[in-house]
Amino acid sequence: MKKWKIGVAAIAAVAALALGGCGNNQSGSNSKNVTMWIHVSNTDPEGKALQKNINDFNKENKHGYKAKVQFIPRSGSGGGYEDKINAALNSGSLPDVISLDGPNTAAYAHSKIIQPVGKYISNKGDLLQTIKNQGTYKGKMYAVGYSESSIGFYYNKKMFKEAGVKPSEIPTLEKPWNWNQFEAVCKKITDHFHEPAINMSLNDHSEMSLYSLAPLMWSAGGSITNPAGTKAVGYFNSKQTTSAFQFIQDMVKKGYTTISPKDKGFETGKYAMLMSGTWEVQTLQNQYKNLDWGVLPYPVSPKTNKEVSPTGSWQYAMTSAAKNKKAAGALINFLVNKKCMYRSDMANTVLPARKSVSKMMMLKVGPAMKFFIKQNQTTGHARPVLVNYPQVTRTFAETVQDVTLYKKNPNVQKVMNNQAKVIQKYLKK
Repeated sequence: MKKWKIGVAAIAAVAALALGGCGNNQSGSNSKNVTMWIHVSNTDPEGKALQKNINDFNKENKHGYKAKVQFIPRSGSGGGYEDKINAALNSGSLPDVISLDGPNTAAYAHSKIIQPVGKYISNKGDLLQTIKNQGTYKGKMYAVGYSESSIGFYYNKKMFKEAGVKPSEIPTLEKPWNWNQFEAVCKKITDHFHEPAINMSLNDHSEMSLYSLAPLMWSAGGSITNPAGTKAVGYFNSKQTTSAFQFIQDMVKKGYTTISPKDKGFETGKYAMLMSGTWEVQTLQNQYKNLDWGVLPYPVSPKTNKEVSPTGSWQYAMTSAAKNKKAAGALINFLVNKKCMYRSDMANTVLPARKSVSKMMMLKVGPAMKFFIKQNQTTGHARPVLVNYPQVTRTFAETVQDVTLYKKNPNVQKVMNNQAKVIQKYLKK
């Protein structure tokens, strides 16, 4: 259920169209009907769970609201769903409620595609802070995440043992490896098997690049911009940020990872480690039952020893076309309540966005998911909320690509200096 090959740049086109106005929803301010679009299929576990939640809302709400959801599956490049949003902006036919990916909150809010929804959401204190961060723009909550996500370092226990990595050396969330220790283990594995130790998905130049690799930057104390999101020069090319990209280049240069990994290399025993998301758990459990594996936390900067992991997922938001705000707000509030979230997150094998749901899921899930839930709550870091995020994440991916071509670009600091100027151009002044 890998969801990151999504073509975030499509959002730029959506936002541009929105500046012309969002049109008129046919439902009036007194209408009891609520329309909703979702980016998944009604045959997916997520879609089936959502339909059950919609049915419960229609039965249980005390105001007579009736919600109807349209399932619009996304294509691998992000088309389908975003195309539908584009067309609706042109024709003035947006529904009352839509789903959107976390990093797109600022673009949608800035372009007035969505409107604040925070006043309709109950028990916000139970939501994870990362969820509140990704859904907030200029101090107002515009969207509410119904699940969370994370990345782990999956490892082959048999290959670790053969390479001489002792069980007592295995890192934990409480005592992670730093980059130097991680490289030492990678050297041991690479020397033994004559293959890269880990697939870090460096051939993936989509949103996955920033999502999975930014935690290395954050661990070092670096950032893409200043807190206000107005300056990249001095931040993206800081010594702290540069040290993380130097670590990535070193991993490639020393042969510990590769920019052209073999497909299913970890699953088939070619690589001892794989950097991947929570979705890999289901794949390994269902398709590679004979593989003895575990999950490791992110290695940390030796300068800070700060453990950081990525977060973020899809959200529900009220469009600016919604006339009956109370009805749309009631639907969103219902869909992110404890009961609905537990149903959808368990069905979809994803991390919960509420603390209370985390406690419920910890009693039901296996060791890997328990690790991810704990990692998410203790080390999670939301991606930046920037209006021009699509351009920023593309530049981040290009920077990763540049530094991994170490023969062409041996000077990492020079690359960072240039790319910081590129990002600066995209920031709102």
